[in-house]
Amino acid sequence: MSGVRAVCAAVRARVPVPVRRLLRHELRAAASLGRWALRRPPHGVGAGELPAAYTGPQTAMMYGLVFVALVETVALSVLVPWPAVHRVVLFLDVYGVLLMLAMHAACVTRPHVVRRDGSLRIRYGALFDLVVPPEAVASVRVDRRYPQGRLVALSEDGVLDLIVGGQTTVTVELTRPLAFTRPLGARGEARTIRFHADDPRALVAAVRQPAPP
Repeated sequence: MSGVRAVCAAVRARVPVPVRRLLRHELRAAASLGRWALRRPPHGVGAGELPAAYTGPQTAMMYGLVFVALVETVALSVLVPWPAVHRVVLFLDVYGVLLMLAMHAACVTRPHVVRRDGSLRIRYGALFDLVVPPEAVASVRVDRRYPQGRLVALSEDGVLDLIVGGQTTVTVELTRPLAFTRPLGARGEARTIRFHADDPRALVAAVRQPAPP
């Protein structure tokens, strides 16, 4: 056991935090791909809790990218005459396709969750996970917006946008600043959270009126 702790300590000392987090995200995404293929229940959703999907705006684009990658793989297998180069390119293409599928599977199997106690778990696959306790929610509403920026964007006035397919559909105003962790490990504080849900009205209704104990 001490040997395992020593190895973990050595990894933490030598491997940068962003690299460790990327590796962790990929492992969780791979596990999600297995859960998706085996049709397991969603991750982190208990009895009586509401899962809220958010993959609608990105599903067509994701499958389109997978199709393009497969076409590229077939084309390169015909055009590349050198066996060694062909094997390397084939490995990278197959790995890329599996990674895209795993990332989408992580989003499908890790939905947002409205818990029985009224807390709200906001997620994006294996990359982002934030629990908003019920006492931190000042208001929640359906609010469709089309913000610009990366997946996780924080404005100077504390508005956190978790963007899926170029849009958000739910806005949560907070009673106090809430700390969160970005996908690569940086920390931030949000006063307002905007994120996407495929059925925002059902999620907002569940947050406003939690399930009875």
